[in-house]
Amino acid sequence: MKVLICYFSGTGNTEKIAELYRSAFTARGHEVEVISLPLSDGKTPDVAGYDLLGFGYPIHAFNAPKTMLDFCKSLAKRGKNAPSVRAFVFKTSGEPVRMSDVSSIKACKILKPRGITVTNEYQYVMPYNIIFRHSDDAVYKMWQTAQNLVPVDVEEIISGKSVRPRKMFMGGFLARILRAEHWGAHIIGKTYKTNKSCVKCGKCIKLCPVNNIKIKKSGKLKFGGKCIMCMRCSMFCPKNAVELGLLKHWKVNGEYSFAPPDPDAELPPDKHADYCAKAYARYYAAAEQKIAESRNGDAN
Repeated sequence: MKVLICYFSGTGNTEKIAELYRSAFTARGHEVEVISLPLSDGKTPDVAGYDLLGFGYPIHAFNAPKTMLDFCKSLAKRGKNAPSVRAFVFKTSGEPVRMSDVSSIKACKILKPRGITVTNEYQYVMPYNIIFRHSDDAVYKMWQTAQNLVPVDVEEIISGKSVRPRKMFMGGFLARILRAEHWGAHIIGKTYKTNKSCVKCGKCIKLCPVNNIKIKKSGKLKFGGKCIMCMRCSMFCPKNAVELGLLKHWKVNGEYSFAPPDPDAELPPDKHADYCAKAYARYYAAAEQKIAESRNGDAN
């Protein structure tokens, strides 16, 4: 089977999941190609040449990012009699709430007239790059769970078993309203600025996927009106110099290690331990059950 995985990743979480999918499909003898969005050469791939498509993205305000939706729109529409191409969607989010299940509605609607049918959909909890910083032990648990869960999900996809979440009542309507973030990001992004710690290293300029950051003649950085709130500039700034304007209280800076915490280290209290606690508990319980059932099946 020939598989094409297309993903957009803000600060690397979705990229890590995409690589897990690549490894899982490859380990089962399938040919896999992975492309990162937005496309550097602007050339839209011919998806008709693949047996299976994967679309991955971080959930933005309970929707797929505009970058992903624009890519889906760029795919060629196909005739009614053309064979359908099967697809799966994988999403990353900092919290496993049910509202996240509706994030794919718009993308699936765009893909349908292009002869692409989404049969499987999965969400993985990965650490926030905005709102607050997850603790090291929480991040390690998220990553370990994803590493164990993706191969199980890939087995479902290969077997032809369709798995899609049941959308919550009125979820699609709410998601449509919240897509206002797509144009709102352009406005909020203009409030970003750098503080005195900025050393003009240019890292944020290179990382920005939409070329929204420029250096003015004065030497100061200017944030334009194309921001998509991917958070690369603020999270990866080596001097923690990017200020988020209207979102200043939600800033997260510095890469996560994803490594196991030192068992002998005295960890600071997790002040966000109660945040969406029930939703996290349900997510991990369901993941552990699914992984265990898969292993028991393999043993038998």
